[in-house]
Amino acid sequence: MSNASSSSHRYPFYTPRFWHGMPPRVWWGLLREGGFRVHPSRWPMMLAISLATPVNAALGLVQRILFGRRLRDAELHGPPVFIVGHWRSGTTLLHELLVLDERFGSPSTFQSFAPHHFLVSEWFFHRFAAWLLPGRRPMDNMATGWDRPQEDEFALMNMGARSPYRRIAFPENGFGDLEYLDFEGVDQADQQAWLTMLSEFLRGVSYASGRRLVVKSPTHTGRIGLLAKAFPDAKFIHLTRDPLSLFPSTVRLWKSLGEGQSLQKSEQGDLDEYVITCLRRMYAAFERERQDIGKHRLIDVRYEDLVADPLATVAKIYHDLQLADFDPLEAPLREWVEREHGQYQVNRHEIDPELSKKLRAEWSSYFERYGYASPQPARVATT
Repeated sequence: MSNASSSSHRYPFYTPRFWHGMPPRVWWGLLREGGFRVHPSRWPMMLAISLATPVNAALGLVQRILFGRRLRDAELHGPPVFIVGHWRSGTTLLHELLVLDERFGSPSTFQSFAPHHFLVSEWFFHRFAAWLLPGRRPMDNMATGWDRPQEDEFALMNMGARSPYRRIAFPENGFGDLEYLDFEGVDQADQQAWLTMLSEFLRGVSYASGRRLVVKSPTHTGRIGLLAKAFPDAKFIHLTRDPLSLFPSTVRLWKSLGEGQSLQKSEQGDLDEYVITCLRRMYAAFERERQDIGKHRLIDVRYEDLVADPLATVAKIYHDLQLADFDPLEAPLREWVEREHGQYQVNRHEIDPELSKKLRAEWSSYFERYGYASPQPARVATT
């Protein structure tokens, strides 16, 4: 599928994994759910995480003692802006661009990594532990750092919420938690528990930043109905991308995460079907639920337009969603474009004609609705 080389060497033993931020109850629950089927080569990782979990619990207790009342009383600094869209559709790029606006805040990598105690521990990791992270993300070469904007889904998972991302730990256990892509079949009590965790985390981030939040997670795409009701004035930016680029780039993403984050060594032979199933499921919910969201709350943005002209695309988002005055962002965004635009590494992939045909059949509504139905070349570029 891809000529990209393995990225496992970019994840040395001491690199923090997603699971390092879990308290003991959540971590041992994940291990039990996976049947403790950890590959011997990953035992050092399992040991390191197991040793970290009591520290998370202790620091979480300190945070509750010092900040518990303030966090309970905290409110969001304005309605959040949610960036949604399938993995590898440009959500990370847009997230990075919007937080150039100093009026907006966002969950950081550390806050999502350590949702229980970031208010008491973030300063230490910023000052003394920046070296723990690789300089670039293996899947797309984008810069990393504890203070970079990050998906809130990782925070929710570390707090104990069900998430499709739990599959990364035990990929041999099947697809797992796909109902949490759209909440189909999830009872009201569990939906409310999930929303309570999300609200708690976002209030903590908002308290720390003092700003309106930009929240990005592909997993929120099929959840917009629930999110729109929970946050009545929230805005939604939805990104799309040519599926013939989207598919191989997403497969590469899951392979990269499996190499660096999984507790198993798996060929992940079901990845093609997994990617196809996820998009189909999340977009069935998205298309159904978007009908109830007003036009000034939701905008569609094509990845191709964002990459071709970031300045004009972001300006249009601000105008159409009535986010804010665009002028304060124009100068830093123009500086970013002059410095960074066109500097990303590009990986080349071949799309087999039979696979292309299958994608057009399985994702036909996505191809049609978002303007990708016309034939594309067999060779595509993907980051």
